[in-house]
Amino acid sequence: MKKLVIFDLDGTLLNTIEDLGQAANYALERNGYATHSMASYPYFVGNGVRRLMTRVLPEDARDDENVDRVLKDFLEYYDEHCTDFTKPYNGMPELLQDLRDSGIAIAVASNKYQKAVSKIIPHYFPDINFVAIEGQKEGVNVKPDPSIVFAILAQAKVAKADCLYVGDSGVDMETARRACIDSVGVTWGFRSMKELVEYHADAIVNNPVDILGIVENGITIS
Repeated sequence: MKKLVIFDLDGTLLNTIEDLGQAANYALERNGYATHSMASYPYFVGNGVRRLMTRVLPEDARDDENVDRVLKDFLEYYDEHCTDFTKPYNGMPELLQDLRDSGIAIAVASNKYQKAVSKIIPHYFPDINFVAIEGQKEGVNVKPDPSIVFAILAQAKVAKADCLYVGDSGVDMETARRACIDSVGVTWGFRSMKELVEYHADAIVNNPVDILGIVENGITIS
């Protein structure tokens, strides 16, 4: 049985894409650039907000000055509107509660900047006790660098072998691989099952309750 489950945030715990897209389009429009459809944003996100701003800008406008300017407007908007459309995926609040009731520690490891993570998680899961809520911080490499996972393991005082990492993207699966912990890819998020397979997810699930089975029933991950 695992003792700790670390969850990615965007596309795993919460469907945040509408709020992210609205904030990015606001920043683009304010700076005179074309906006993108919401359907495009699942392929832009996943590596932190600075990379998001780089990706949404035209290729000939991706210098540091432009990225800084658009990022400033994005953060200004997103800080105020990050809970306008965001919602938990079906079954996720129940899964988190079931894990805690079973004595399993849970944590969040996100490439979203720390200020937003610290606001969003308590907003949507006010009654859930997380052992750690970690977002992107200045001077710390974003996932797939495993530093954020190592920080959580240290806080939770849990060995790698007793930890499970859950995410929706290749970035998440690569993070788990680099951290040498077991990974579960979820199919309800922003990326495809094909991507999860290509990045060697140890298991892939279609429903949050399946994660509980992996944790509690000691299913061997191949």
